[in-house]
Amino acid sequence: MTYDLINPEELGDPRGWTNGMLGPVDGRILFVAGQDASGPEGTVTEEDFVDQFSMALGKAITVVREAGGGPEDIGRLTIFVTDMDTYLSSRGELRDAYRSLMGRHYPAMALVQVSRLVDPKAQVEIEATAVLRDYGVPGHDAGQEG
Repeated sequence: MTYDLINPEELGDPRGWTNGMLGPVDGRILFVAGQDASGPEGTVTEEDFVDQFSMALGKAITVVREAGGGPEDIGRLTIFVTDMDTYLSSRGELRDAYRSLMGRHYPAMALVQVSRLVDPKAQVEIEATAVLRDYGVPGHDAGQEG
């Protein structure tokens, strides 16, 4: 997916994000629910913050791939963390984890500290919005309920 990057000069140069991502006219919007580091059984067992971040982002990308897209189709990420200081002190490791999954694609992003997440062991939850070309999703019928 090719987005038009919207970065007004008066906002300064973004570092690690893009201020606005304008998707193509023939795209469909995919809203990805918040993903944490829980496994298929539904609980978080990983304690490391960076590992949780990587798992949550990987799961969000998995949903995008299932819909026929890839990381480059993500136009927005919202990252919820329970400890901003841990996030800030882990930026180097987080950058490496991010780039291993997203490359150098930096969508519009928001980072929000919350008091807790649903799973008490979760430290990170990531939701995404992607715009995909309207080729239809293999194996999925339009209007099919999940």
